Amino acid sequence: MGSEAIRHAIETATEYLRQHPDEARSTDSAATASIVDGLIVRVTGPGGASITTDMVPSVGGTASAVSPGWLLRAAEASCVVTLIAMRAAVLGVTIDTLEVTVGSVSDDRGMLGAPEGVHPGPTESWAHIIVSAKGTPEEKLKEVVRWAEEHSPVTDSLCRAVPHSLKTELP
Repeated sequence: MGSEAIRHAIETATEYLRQHPDEARSTDSAATASIVDGLIVRVTGPGGASITTDMVPSVGGTASAVSPGWLLRAAEASCVVTLIAMRAAVLGVTIDTLEVTVGSVSDDRGMLGAPEGVHPGPTESWAHIIVSAKGTPEEKLKEVVRWAEEHSPVTDSLCRAVPHSLKTELP
């Protein structure tokens, strides 16, 4: 889909939700994970979507697939790229180059529970964005990137405390 079609779709969706705000809130599609073997996990979702994760040998995995943490960074990177492309299309900016790299720093002791009190998640994260668009002023491109970072659902969920509940079944 080209920029013009993206812009039109976004404008149509925006106007529809402006007129029907009660339809803006929806339940996101769930991801269901199950053990395949050892620490190899298969995650399934809507429409037959499927991914596999594994851990490194130092914690008992076989490194046969990417880790869940890498998928988290991949989700953020792809979401930010998508939002930049969407915003650029709305503003009539034709992107020539767009690459987002997301990284983080973690203390592996946290996921092992030794010692207590060390956070299992990243202690810091960062995004590095390379973007170019011939004929577009630098400040306008920076604004597109800022807007995308502020409106990325994945980045938002990582940077804001989101209420979480847990239900455990023991069949």
